[in-house]
Amino acid sequence: MKYISTRGDQTPRRFCEILLEGLAPDGGLYLPVSYPVIDAAKLARWRGLSYAELAFEILSLYIDDIPPLDLKALVDRTYTAEVFGTAAITPLTALEPGLCLEGLSNGPTLAFKDMAMQLLGNLFEYELGRRGEQLNILGATSGDTGSAAEYAMRGKKGVRVFMLSPHGRMSPFQQAQMFSLQDENIHNLAVEGVFDDAQDIVKAVSNDLEFKRAYRIGTVNSINWARLLAQVVYYFAGYFQATKSNDEQVSFTVPSGNFGNVCAGHVARQMGLPVKHLVVATNENNVLEEFFRTGTYRVRASSETYETSSPSMDISKASNFERFICDLVGRDGARTKALFHDAIVGEGAFTLTAEEFARVAGYGFQAGRSTHADRLATIRATFEGQGVLIDTHTADGVKVARELCEDGVPMIVLETALPAKFEGTIAEALGSEVKAPRPAALADLESRPKRFQVVPADTQVVKQYIRDHVPL
Repeated sequence: MKYISTRGDQTPRRFCEILLEGLAPDGGLYLPVSYPVIDAAKLARWRGLSYAELAFEILSLYIDDIPPLDLKALVDRTYTAEVFGTAAITPLTALEPGLCLEGLSNGPTLAFKDMAMQLLGNLFEYELGRRGEQLNILGATSGDTGSAAEYAMRGKKGVRVFMLSPHGRMSPFQQAQMFSLQDENIHNLAVEGVFDDAQDIVKAVSNDLEFKRAYRIGTVNSINWARLLAQVVYYFAGYFQATKSNDEQVSFTVPSGNFGNVCAGHVARQMGLPVKHLVVATNENNVLEEFFRTGTYRVRASSETYETSSPSMDISKASNFERFICDLVGRDGARTKALFHDAIVGEGAFTLTAEEFARVAGYGFQAGRSTHADRLATIRATFEGQGVLIDTHTADGVKVARELCEDGVPMIVLETALPAKFEGTIAEALGSEVKAPRPAALADLESRPKRFQVVPADTQVVKQYIRDHVPL
């Protein structure tokens, strides 16, 4: 299996090369030269596998430069009941006929990001040990990626983490999860701006090839193909739990801001998983919903990015969207670059041609939007009607899913976090007498000492911080 850039660099690279690299040298994102297609016999065989066994089968199709026994050991060590709270790893919970939740938030940081990040931490440590090298991870988070990355990388040999987050724009629980870590290899930088400002800094540093190579910069955001690949697994796992045979279709609704989670569903569908629709659920920052409705992708300025009660989706520049558009335009690197570099830098937006937009329907995407009032009502209705307490982002997904459910096609909503991370909004929806449960080990989280640095939204300042904390 070889990988190439979305922006036209056809240099074939193997998995472990792109694992440590992040963005391609031309600024694009990596994609496999082609997606492996799963035939009916293989899909039938996979139906009876455990989650770890299924993960090994899927990852093996994309990773051929790690010996199979080593890869299996990494996967088996990652996906355990001890780490994820249940042998099913991603259990389904029925909400109502035809609608269920896939539980992805039982890992160490109570968010779906753990599903991939726990594996990524083990892959990084393995490959760096094999090479005798070190890696400095630079990432941006709108809430959950940061803590998932830090908990996966803390104490890992050869790894430092520099995580950027929007200052004051995460929930108190999310901030405390990150800022309370005292590990020497973890660095938290609170950027004076919004998530997109932090993400722009990560991309700018990654595009400075001289600095990137000198300071051995890697990424854990979903621009890293390895992270997205790990997320493909739970689409297959959800499908097998929701169906009895492989001639059935399902749809998935995915709360989405950066397009990484739902892009993994796109990959699963391209591989042959019987998915009818991939439903993109946005909050008030509806850049993606607008695109699927109009064919125009318009990036918002920081001043136009709303601060909402589903803060991990307060994103107006969806990095992973480039992978889908590259597939949509037939892997035309020049066209992809013209849209994501030339048009976005020049105009802040692009509009697909009529022919291109007509192709979107063939990929099964739908989209919907949710507001603060919607998520309060959905949290309340789901708790009172089904006795299930959901977080704000999952509520956005459930609201949109209920609007787009179809008879005879199970709709699976991907849970994104546990409600304990958003206690303020839960109290607003249900009253202060309803408490979102949290693990006993996190009871005093918000009161723990915090370790972080506030910085301006300035790439040079972040580069200097890295220089000051990385010995050459």
